[in-house]
Amino acid sequence: MEADGAVDWRALREELRAALEADGRHERENSAKLRAVRQRVGSYREFRDIVLASHLRPLEKKDKMGNKRNVLWNPCVGHTSGQKATEVEIPQELEQLPGTSAEFYRDWRRCLKSGKEKYQLLLKLEGKALSRIFQTELGFGLLGEFLTVLAENVCHEDRDAVLQILQSLSSTKRFGLNLDLLSTSEKESTRDLFRKLQSMSGGYWSPGHPSGKAEVEAHPTDSSLQKEAEERRVMELMRCYQAS
Repeated sequence: MEADGAVDWRALREELRAALEADGRHERENSAKLRAVRQRVGSYREFRDIVLASHLRPLEKKDKMGNKRNVLWNPCVGHTSGQKATEVEIPQELEQLPGTSAEFYRDWRRCLKSGKEKYQLLLKLEGKALSRIFQTELGFGLLGEFLTVLAENVCHEDRDAVLQILQSLSSTKRFGLNLDLLSTSEKESTRDLFRKLQSMSGGYWSPGHPSGKAEVEAHPTDSSLQKEAEERRVMELMRCYQAS
């Protein structure tokens, strides 16, 4: 309720929508799990794939597929500082970013075909948006996919953004359970991601001083404190993700 005693209907509607959405997702995933058990799937991967695809529906004639054009999502992305910005081909539907978990699942599964496209979506949404989208909980299997995509595509320019994403994901509900359900390859990707983040922590630089030497000479104390804070941040996240 608001301060004057009036009911905040907008907040109530949003809370109800999120609850209904979560209930629907739970029902779909539970049904998929039972179906997978009845089918006696041959491996955990098959079981997991069935659950992950539980929200998918057959396409209708009105669905527009293959209508793509080049859109530059992040002009700074690149594996080296001298690399030119890469135009990532994304579906036209994704010109509007997902605002709910249902929209995210749809776009993540149906529209994004490569790890680079998925990586760009995570960067574009950033930590705060991901926290809002998954305020109820993070869907089954998504944490492992996120960690794998981040590990395969992280670069120095995106280091802070990736750390923010990891921080936000760690605060989602049932994070510990999702962490326990990571596959062996996903756990290795998590360790690989943090190894890369640690290797990027040594070279602080600014656009005016690519080497970072000028800043260190001018502000040796500030640089040292910044480095220590960044190292502590990474170490805390490593413990949180059980990657230490």
